[in-house]
Amino acid sequence: MALSPERLDRFARHIVIPELGGVGQVALVNARVALVGLGGIGAPALQYLAGAGIGCLTLIDDGKVELSNLQRQTIYSERDVGHGKAVAASRWLANFDHKLELTLHDRRIDSANAAEAIAGADLVLDGTDTFATRLAVSDACVAAGIPLLSAAVGRFQGQVGAFAGHLPDHACYRCYVGDAFDAEDCDTCAEDGMLGAMAGWVGTFAALQAVRMLAAPGMGDPQWGTLHLLDGLAPAMRSFRIAKDPECRACAS
Repeated sequence: MALSPERLDRFARHIVIPELGGVGQVALVNARVALVGLGGIGAPALQYLAGAGIGCLTLIDDGKVELSNLQRQTIYSERDVGHGKAVAASRWLANFDHKLELTLHDRRIDSANAAEAIAGADLVLDGTDTFATRLAVSDACVAAGIPLLSAAVGRFQGQVGAFAGHLPDHACYRCYVGDAFDAEDCDTCAEDGMLGAMAGWVGTFAALQAVRMLAAPGMGDPQWGTLHLLDGLAPAMRSFRIAKDPECRACAS
């Protein structure tokens, strides 16, 4: 598809980048991304996915905005407190770029409905805060053949991993954490605390990785099976590869 003069002007700073260019920008405009979780990771990720011109976004979250969210979930304001995050995020998106296509799912994701929620996506970005939800999303991605970016953050530590378990020799998220975590057993940021800027770093890094994947190969290797660990105290980042588990019940052939 051709970009209108208005859209060419809006994305001009992308288009002049050799690794992205007009072809890459069109790829972003044609992309469909499902964003699971609109909290500390999802809120900043949404800002930069929308800023990049991702044409179709599915926003998935059943929670409501709380006053304590505002320290790190920067798309919301005081007037959003008490309102559903999916609806509040859609209002932000409409004000930011009304030409982006939007689908809302304001119910909790589990193994029964994850496949329906992410159907049709080219990429899923999961920023939820329980292993049960992350694994349900990962399993649905493997079954549907959709790549997954999984991100998590706590205090001064974050992680962002790219998974393509539907492909031979590539790990899925379940290969990484195993089967022992199919439960609502994660520590919460209310218990452990959360540096707001740390959530922003993880969310924007996840958005960067999403853009790289959707504009590939111009922006390099998508790095399937690579987990990036972000340390806000050092500050530093290190990475390692995750091997496919031949016994994985989600992606092993």
